[in-house]
Amino acid sequence: MFKRFRKTSIAVALVATAGLAGAAIAQQKTMAIGTGGTGGVYYPLGGAIANVLSKALPNTQATAEVTGGSVDNLKLIASGQSEMGFSMADAALDAFKGEDKFKSGKVPLQTLLVVYPNRMHVVTVDGTGIEKMSDLKGKRVSTGSPGSATEVMAFRVLEAAGLDKDKDMKRERLGVAESVNAIKDRKIDAFMWVGGVPTAAVTDLAATPGLKMKLIDHADLADKMNAKYGKLYSPSNISKSIYPGMDKDNANTEVWNIIVTGNKMSDDDAYNIVKTLVEKKADIVAVHKEAESFSLDNQIQERSPVPFHPGALKYFKEKGIGK
Repeated sequence: MFKRFRKTSIAVALVATAGLAGAAIAQQKTMAIGTGGTGGVYYPLGGAIANVLSKALPNTQATAEVTGGSVDNLKLIASGQSEMGFSMADAALDAFKGEDKFKSGKVPLQTLLVVYPNRMHVVTVDGTGIEKMSDLKGKRVSTGSPGSATEVMAFRVLEAAGLDKDKDMKRERLGVAESVNAIKDRKIDAFMWVGGVPTAAVTDLAATPGLKMKLIDHADLADKMNAKYGKLYSPSNISKSIYPGMDKDNANTEVWNIIVTGNKMSDDDAYNIVKTLVEKKADIVAVHKEAESFSLDNQIQERSPVPFHPGALKYFKEKGIGK
């Protein structure tokens, strides 16, 4: 009799334990983070962020998703397939206002964090005859993959340079890793890529034996771009120490990156995510140094044309950052 009772008790306990485990699994939040291609900076940073959030937030499993980049990320948020994602400020503003690639409808975005600046790389190699922006005329040029903010900004840079993206060049639509392979194989003459520095794929090209990589200056185009699209762009610089074999600094244009969400994230979740990313910054910097810019000093509306999430604003206010 005692043995039968003991077995029954164990069985009930196992069922109860299984029920509690099932409840814990049911309560676990999954969080998809839209990043970019594997050769860029969004993807490794997104992986680091997912790891930090999964460890720091109770019952949360965050994952970094490979995507085409900013435009894809914004559309995934709009459709509810991602909870958050990286975007360049210019693409996010288009989505927020329902313009350009988002004419089918506005995306109700909110910014969680201003993260780091993206520099526009206009990349070529010796032997193509390209020394300045006007030399792109008649050449084979990749302007970024479909669904990327590289494409958005590349078109604006070309326009400011007085070039017609459709008539003045043979245009390809390749991601940064594919562009590097294509230029190594001499299938294209140049490519445009906007990303953090260093970008792994560009480093790979610069370190390739028998090739001499060059970055084309175009910082003087920022004012023309801002005159048409709003104050989103700034002249910037890539130091010659960033990529192997560079002879001089590159004068380019930059735009800030932001991490955005839709209009469904709770204030508590947004607060906890932002707090974690700022306070666990060192863990993310260990994966890519651009995370150094995950600082409170950069949380200003001028760097995000999209309104900040109320949960993010609560954390900033606690830290003495007024909005």
